Amino acid sequence: MTNPPKITIRLAGPADWETVADFNCRLAEESEGKRLDRSHIEPGVQALLADARKGRYYLALIDGEIVGQLMHTHEWSDWRNGDIWWLQSVYVVPDRRRKGVFRALFEHLRTAAQDDPGVVGMRLYVEEQNTHAHATYANLGFQPGGYFVLEQWHRRGVKKMNEGS
Repeated sequence: MTNPPKITIRLAGPADWETVADFNCRLAEESEGKRLDRSHIEPGVQALLADARKGRYYLALIDGEIVGQLMHTHEWSDWRNGDIWWLQSVYVVPDRRRKGVFRALFEHLRTAAQDDPGVVGMRLYVEEQNTHAHATYANLGFQPGGYFVLEQWHRRGVKKMNEGS
């Protein structure tokens, strides 16, 4: 039996923007059949990496290679008098899946959230048909929040795969 690879987690910085943008494009295509418009996503990723108030990306590395990412953003809850961290942009490269990469990212974030007295909880949303992700998050202790997500967009940077380019 071989030992599992050592996974290290680090905060992403501005120099990581290309990897993060690439992972986000892969994520959208794989999980939702959507093609992200790089003219929107690249500056969006760069803006977040330059301003921690918008959120933070954490990267998972094995032998110095970036193999996964997780982002969190903030939502102030006046009802709870605290910050809710939203998990977003979770991606692990295909050949590193089911090897503890996501769990290492999640545990790192959960520990940071629990250690921060201003954070009252974490939330995420998952594509309705992504039942594998539903099960993964349920195994980590997430429960349905009782909310139905509605949207209204004013700019379009995402296309369904069958819409063309």
